[in-house]
Amino acid sequence: MQGLDIAIIGAGIGGLAVARACALRGARVTVHEQAHEITEVGAGLQVTPNGFAVLRALGLGDAVRQVGAQANAVALHDYRRGPVVRLDLTRLAARDYWFIHRADLIDILHRGAVDAGVDIRLDQHIADPGALEADLVIGADGLHSVVRATLNGTLAPYFTRQIAWRAVVRHEGSRMGEARVHMAPHRHLVSYPLRGGTQLNLVAVEERAEWAEESWSAIGDPGDMRARFADFGEAAQAMLGRVESVRKWGLFRHSVAPIWGAGRLAILGDAAHPTLPFMAQGASLALEDAWVLPAALAAAPNIAAALEEYETTRQDRARRVVEAANGNAWKYHLSFKPLRLAAHTALRVGGAVAPSRMMRQFDWIYGHDVTGGETL
Repeated sequence: MQGLDIAIIGAGIGGLAVARACALRGARVTVHEQAHEITEVGAGLQVTPNGFAVLRALGLGDAVRQVGAQANAVALHDYRRGPVVRLDLTRLAARDYWFIHRADLIDILHRGAVDAGVDIRLDQHIADPGALEADLVIGADGLHSVVRATLNGTLAPYFTRQIAWRAVVRHEGSRMGEARVHMAPHRHLVSYPLRGGTQLNLVAVEERAEWAEESWSAIGDPGDMRARFADFGEAAQAMLGRVESVRKWGLFRHSVAPIWGAGRLAILGDAAHPTLPFMAQGASLALEDAWVLPAALAAAPNIAAALEEYETTRQDRARRVVEAANGNAWKYHLSFKPLRLAAHTALRVGGAVAPSRMMRQFDWIYGHDVTGGETL
């Protein structure tokens, strides 16, 4: 990749990660970001072991450890009856599972890109990616990617009839390392600690026929959020009561892009495979892409061969994860009471009798290391 000119559209997680990876392999890299500053709306995210493997390989693992909270469990609760089962994340074969504020991860990746020599240009509104002068243009420009549209045309998403709310609230407890999922008919609430346990990230999902915009920046009403989850138990109400501002967006099901790269164009992250949040894989899949594409460029005889290898390597993996996320929400939203009670009983028994087996079902996701132990 020595001397290769690469232009990247988008300075999000995938864009900054691929920028650093390309620069460390010898490319000249320019990132074009439409915002006037590198920042992020306040929210948390989960970096699962497959995503952390990339951060470690990029030399950013220690920085994540300094500001993130290592996850050790996911506790499933009935919205009224309380605890159902505690999934012990320390039983995973790959242990580096982290909760981190999105702004903190963006800051780490931004500094990492700059340190690698990446040129980051702000206030860049790119309508025609083909007009950029570069050997390769990488679209890391999210759900409404202009590069995806150029490669694939318009692929209409499907509204799932689900609305998500997200907020970050202050926290004074001692729940370090544990995510909680409060499950209810047609709804669920996820919470986990951030920034040394001083904050909690909340993501609440409800089934609703009313259409909502697919935008993380849409402002919601905290009172409306509380009203829609008012029948949840005391622990959930304590968290919801601290919500001062909230974002709301509609959840849409997208197809994985048929074409990931052609000519001088490539896509990664949400531009290639938008995913619902029910497997916490959005950030980690983008990080995987951000490693595999530069690795293919470094190994292949030319860009065309590299893009073919990248697409072949990533497409089936992304499709399987996206399909898993598509099918996961109903498990939290069971509304038929006998079925919900039976399912929760099965979870309790499984957690007591075969806890390791319950965790091994996730090995195909979390144990997948695209770096193969390589570091840059």
